[in-house]
Amino acid sequence: MRDPKTGERGAAASTAPRPSLLRRTGRALAPLPWLAPSLALIATVVLWPVIEMVRTSLQKISSSGVTLGYRGGGNYTDLFGEDDLVPVVLRTLLWVAGVVVITMVLSLALGQLLNARFPGRRVVRWAVIVPWAASVLMTALIWKWMLDNYSGLVNRVLLDLHVIDEPVNWLAHPGQAMLWMMWVAVFVSLPFTSFVILAGLQTIPADVYEAARVDGAGSVRTYFAITLPLLRPAVLIASIINVINVFNSFPIIWAMTGGGPGSKTDTTTTFMYKLAFYDQNVGESGAMAVVNFALILVMVLLYLRAARWREEVR
Repeated sequence: MRDPKTGERGAAASTAPRPSLLRRTGRALAPLPWLAPSLALIATVVLWPVIEMVRTSLQKISSSGVTLGYRGGGNYTDLFGEDDLVPVVLRTLLWVAGVVVITMVLSLALGQLLNARFPGRRVVRWAVIVPWAASVLMTALIWKWMLDNYSGLVNRVLLDLHVIDEPVNWLAHPGQAMLWMMWVAVFVSLPFTSFVILAGLQTIPADVYEAARVDGAGSVRTYFAITLPLLRPAVLIASIINVINVFNSFPIIWAMTGGGPGSKTDTTTTFMYKLAFYDQNVGESGAMAVVNFALILVMVLLYLRAARWREEVR
């Protein structure tokens, strides 16, 4: 068949020259110079430390850092044979879940407050961000001094209010110490999380709330039917970052209790530190680092899966 306009055969007219393999490869590699700096940064900051961490967990390393040879899975065998490992892991999971859940609940309320219009709102926003701007280590030390059983402010106030009859050494009891450390972790996590929620609230169009008021929806129904669903991306980001930060939190625990008494307030990070510098077992500490890294990945993936499941239900 010939094309009535051109007089050429249809098959020949519709056939376009295909680019050569070399040209297609060049097009595919064209973005590489622009991506190379980012890829190099990721390889240096993320991939290389992970590779070194795994390699360390398979080596026998002296306390001075000299590699004495390949040990295979011996470090993992020693780690899983530690009597304190299971309690430490369970305590870490409780620590992360408690801090993140409390932080998110309080941040949702605080974000609403910071988004409201009232006199002095700017000053309140500045005041909220102070704990995040301050050093985490210094904040933990201040709270440790406040909880001192002899001269601490907490005991002084509770004694004056007749809540307690005698000073209490709060950080000497594992249960009480964990609760106080969780409070400090929430205290330093609130500013960042609240401002993430605030940013999410400010992206919600005012027209949506106006339509809800026209339909007769109350404040409670509006919050759960409109605000919370639209805040889902902000809540997701804040939760994941909090999980990673709290899981790897070292200064608060180390400054307030050092993981003590004994190892009763240790989490995986302080336990890892003690394996390396107290027990002088760098390889086993590397194995603990790999386990810690795997636990964080599992927790984040489970959270993402649950969030995706909730989206599918809707």
